[in-house]
Amino acid sequence: MRMLALLLIAILFAPSVTYAQTGFDRRGGDYASFSIRSGDPVQCAARCERDGKCRAWSFSYPGRGSVAMCWLKSEVTARVEDSCCVSGVKGAAVVESRDTRLEYSIDRTGGDYRAFETAPNPTGKPCAEACQADNRCRAWTYVRPGYQGAAARCYLKNELKPPRRKPCCISAVVR
Repeated sequence: MRMLALLLIAILFAPSVTYAQTGFDRRGGDYASFSIRSGDPVQCAARCERDGKCRAWSFSYPGRGSVAMCWLKSEVTARVEDSCCVSGVKGAAVVESRDTRLEYSIDRTGGDYRAFETAPNPTGKPCAEACQADNRCRAWTYVRPGYQGAAARCYLKNELKPPRRKPCCISAVVR
């Protein structure tokens, strides 16, 4: 009983958890920047955690002709909505959108029957619409611009393959 009471006290008085958020940038306060070859925002957050000067960070997905970038910040600036980025404060976990129909940072490699360039979209909506319009489509993967060339790409799938964590992609199973 005593353990239960201690656990309850710990939960009630624990600091609230904050999260990094996809679709937001924190402008200003930069003291360091560097490219992230893997294109994974988790590496940017981890670098901030290890740096005593860092208070916040912003990660930018690769774009036309550019690479993924991380900016470490000596102050916590206000977040601004921007689909280019993921940002957070020191100690924050990286989380994607809460839309449970979409699999953020997931690639379902294989099972492709059609692939094409598409308009950039932070939710992969053009890819989702193409899949919905095609009766053969059971799943899709949207690849953000900069990961497989300058343009965004869509892969429609008639076979379901296992999900694999890759920051480049958004996937969904539809049928």
